[in-house]
Amino acid sequence: MRLTIAAVGKVKRGPDRDLVERYLDRLAKVGPKVGLDFRGVRETTESRLATVGERRREEAARLGEGMDEDCVRLVFDERGENLSSEELAALIGGMRDAGRRETRLFLGGPDGHDPDFVKAADRCLCFGRMTFPHQIARLMLAEQLYRVATILAGHPYHRS
Repeated sequence: MRLTIAAVGKVKRGPDRDLVERYLDRLAKVGPKVGLDFRGVRETTESRLATVGERRREEAARLGEGMDEDCVRLVFDERGENLSSEELAALIGGMRDAGRRETRLFLGGPDGHDPDFVKAADRCLCFGRMTFPHQIARLMLAEQLYRVATILAGHPYHRS
């Protein structure tokens, strides 16, 4: 199954980006062994429109560009469901085993996601109820996707 991260905003050069890239490189190496093909990060710039609603709608349209209709959409939002790492691995592994070909994981901008975009998602997930800067959310997603691949590969998980 192909995995793509679609995110509003960019992570600037420096230690944050280096750490994100480290986990995504690890994912790219481990993922194919368990049927996960990491396709990269699709970044879009933050909207500059006048209202929150307009910005959210414009960003949602850009995030969804080029996506197959049968693509699984996992939206990360502070109001989403909080899964454990093992539950996330089971979710992604289950979609893979069900023959889903593509999953896109969405990180919104400073205004969050458009409500209609969230409603259209297959699942709405969160990293907890706290608010995180974009670069930290990106890092947490990269690390969790790598962890998902290692859990699916049967590596010992320290919480089990």
